[in-house]
Amino acid sequence: MLGRIVSVSPRRRVVAAGVALLAGVAAIVAGPAVTAESKPRPPGWVATWGGSAMAPSALVSSVQTLDNQTVRNIIHTSAGGTELRIRVSNAFGDRAVTIAAATVARQAKGAEIDAGSLRGLRFHGDRAVRLARGASALSDPVRMTVPALSNLAVSLYLPAPTGPATYHQDAQQTNFLASGDRTAAAGSQGFDTTVGTWFFLDAVQVRTSAPGAIVALGDSITDGFASTVDANARWPNVLADRLVARYGRGAPAVIDEGISGNRVLSDSVCLGVDLLSRLNRDVFSQPGARTVVLLEGVNDLGFSQLPNADCSAPNTNVTPAQLIRAYQKVIHRAHAHGLRIYGGTILPAQGSSYWDAAAEQKRLVINDWIKNSHAFDGVVDFAAVMAAPDHPELLNPAYDSGDHLHPNDAGYAVMAAAVDRVLARQPSAWAR
Repeated sequence: MLGRIVSVSPRRRVVAAGVALLAGVAAIVAGPAVTAESKPRPPGWVATWGGSAMAPSALVSSVQTLDNQTVRNIIHTSAGGTELRIRVSNAFGDRAVTIAAATVARQAKGAEIDAGSLRGLRFHGDRAVRLARGASALSDPVRMTVPALSNLAVSLYLPAPTGPATYHQDAQQTNFLASGDRTAAAGSQGFDTTVGTWFFLDAVQVRTSAPGAIVALGDSITDGFASTVDANARWPNVLADRLVARYGRGAPAVIDEGISGNRVLSDSVCLGVDLLSRLNRDVFSQPGARTVVLLEGVNDLGFSQLPNADCSAPNTNVTPAQLIRAYQKVIHRAHAHGLRIYGGTILPAQGSSYWDAAAEQKRLVINDWIKNSHAFDGVVDFAAVMAAPDHPELLNPAYDSGDHLHPNDAGYAVMAAAVDRVLARQPSAWAR
């Protein structure tokens, strides 16, 4: 699942195993079947959006550094709240980076914002923040009505050359660049460059009575590759839609921490650090995280068919036993942090550019372990709901984006429904 490249409390008894290989590991916060009105919760900080940080690469991005520019990142919330703060990251920079100004507002259209909602952001009381190499910073809270399932514009001004700009490559969202400081600009004037990535922003948090957050952890299938751009049709988005429709303000947040092309066992110069290496940043540091939904591994299996170079290096011949041991480590670490973790079975991928009979046999072995080992707290059988009728090795054509690997919007909706059904059977997963 190369994304653009391929052409990627008491402990409950573990109910089932599941490592959703292709798409993503999702931290699921399940909630009791009650509304916020019937059982109010004290407000607390909960992550409403995430975009896993990555190092830029010339192999996949034409924009790798910013200089005297404003980036207007457009993000989509899951839970709403009454206050907001952001986390900015220089995780993969080679030097200190200064953000001289930052604002947040509700998006109106394109790069335009609702001027009445504009809020300036500060860091320890200062308008600017200096991020040391590898560092991140949390902004001070601002009072702001943040609707659930809404688009926000987070604008950051970078006054000097940033060097490698920490980003999230495959946003499935149109974002905007302008020269100079345009953080307070309500209109679109000056935002003449569009990019499909988020820069320097990796989390948005709200003060809310929502019961917590579900973290969707995975690769390009969780990242929403091949979904309609700007439509928020990734399966974690659709899951959030379903939960809000059912529970209203009592719905948990859903955070998408998928990275296109990401692998469980290997780093890539293009496709992010390995899954185990990003757990702390993408899952355990997220306020309110209660549950993880994991779907990753298809790239570990498929990359062995690719040249051992560029984005696919290293493409070692991964065995099912190696992946299973890694899943066990993820499960252990999630449980050590008090999180439930649900495993997703790897989707069928026959006919895709890097799949073969050997990879298919490995997928079957791994999926059998996910479903029958009882290592996970629950299992989402993505493979079963996404397979073609009578052809379990093939992605259902009705859900196929065209590359026989990534779902289309309809397929992502089916995946969200599958997660929703599993969580609805175990509503205590939301409780603390």
